[in-house]
Amino acid sequence: MIDSPDNRPSLDELMALAYEAAKLAHCPYSGFHVGAAVWANGKAYTGCNIESASFGLSLCAERVAIFKAVSDGCARFDMLAVVTPDAPVDAAPEQRICCGACRQVIAEFISPQGVIVIEGIGEVSLQDLLPTPFLLPT
Repeated sequence: MIDSPDNRPSLDELMALAYEAAKLAHCPYSGFHVGAAVWANGKAYTGCNIESASFGLSLCAERVAIFKAVSDGCARFDMLAVVTPDAPVDAAPEQRICCGACRQVIAEFISPQGVIVIEGIGEVSLQDLLPTPFLLPT
């Protein structure tokens, strides 16, 4: 694992970590593996989707990775990679893109210059991913 403030990974390296995370997915209901990796404070954090028989209690790979970083003291992350190895090669973006809940969490924790890359789509901006995030007044 990459773990150094001076050794920021390439997007390909972060995608490779996301692929490794996807192998650990618990997806007996959908059969759809998803992996994610975030880069925060000089360290990579990975996550996979975790399904529950009570579907509302399932958790997406993106939020697992982000929450791992946050629970380790990271207030912001700089890079996010998401992979969907079970999606067909010609899958439409709608079959690969982050869900609404993940988009909101990404918007709250990504750094202003953060990079988001989604397999089969490429690099996307936060503005494209979630044009109007919910924000509490501060």
